[in-house]
Amino acid sequence: MPATKAKPKRKAKAAAQTTVERVSLSSLHAPAGSHRARIRKGRGPGSGIGKTAGRGGKGQTARTGGQTRPGFEGGQMPLIRRIPKRGFTNPFRQPAQVVNVGALAKLAEGIEVTPDTLFGAGLVRRPDRPIKLLGMGEVPRSFAVRGVTVSASARTKIEQAGGTIAT
Repeated sequence: MPATKAKPKRKAKAAAQTTVERVSLSSLHAPAGSHRARIRKGRGPGSGIGKTAGRGGKGQTARTGGQTRPGFEGGQMPLIRRIPKRGFTNPFRQPAQVVNVGALAKLAEGIEVTPDTLFGAGLVRRPDRPIKLLGMGEVPRSFAVRGVTVSASARTKIEQAGGTIAT
């Protein structure tokens, strides 16, 4: 038998004993230096921010509540009033929620495309608001569409795929 080499023995590591403190609400505290005392403004020259308390000299901005409203231009005619007004904004307008026909692949096979099914698939946020199908993407299979507005390009793609659109 061949002679085997003896492995050198490792030095034994000194057993380091660590004591673990138990964490409780009474032992928790903020790290050192994380909190600073609040600045007490206007409390004499020794505070470093006495007398005017960081507000500078006299005038409107030195006073309490002495700011101007947004858009105020110092008495000059404001931009919002210099620009002519045109048109009308309908406050009751509800813009259509847009769904591309390529996204209809998420729907199950043989299911009818309605506002409720589009909502169930996560394609629209509100089934009670107007929805419009647009023609981006490819139509994977035939669909029956009901209760949804359809653009001209989406209509041709759905009908070419063998689908129907009921108004």
